Amino acid sequence: MIVPETLIRTAEREDDDVLAELDRVTWSPLHAVLPAPTPPYEPFFDERHLPEDYLLAVRGGVVVGYIRIVPPTPLAATAHVRQVQGLVVAESARGHGVARALLRAAMEKARADGAVRMTLRVLGHNAPARALYASEGFAVEGVLPGEMFLAGAYVDDILMGRSLTTT
Repeated sequence: MIVPETLIRTAEREDDDVLAELDRVTWSPLHAVLPAPTPPYEPFFDERHLPEDYLLAVRGGVVVGYIRIVPPTPLAATAHVRQVQGLVVAESARGHGVARALLRAAMEKARADGAVRMTLRVLGHNAPARALYASEGFAVEGVLPGEMFLAGAYVDDILMGRSLTTT
């Protein structure tokens, strides 16, 4: 069996429907802080979520994941930082290195854009994501204990970061 290669590309406005559907089918309390999407669905892209903020993973011609990377604030003081604000992989593509490929591509893009640091937030109970980030050089830089109340339980918000000037 030939395993398709994962290609990474920047999102385009035409990807709106496929990304919205990917978001809906991958929703999980493991990583989501918003309620499950319900109709009528909003467009995926809006004035705060632009196509150029997203890198997509494509396998066999099908979009199977995305990562969103943006400056953490509009302040000039944080212009050197990029923040992961979403990483999603279709169930069918999990275990094939798609999330890792997206994360590495995001770091490359951030470096190319002049960033020297990358940060993210991850829910404390999301062990698979935390392990991925740690394996890619992200360290826990802070914990907000019980910051989120999700599905009837308090969940820690873990702040992670890494330098982009070292590999």
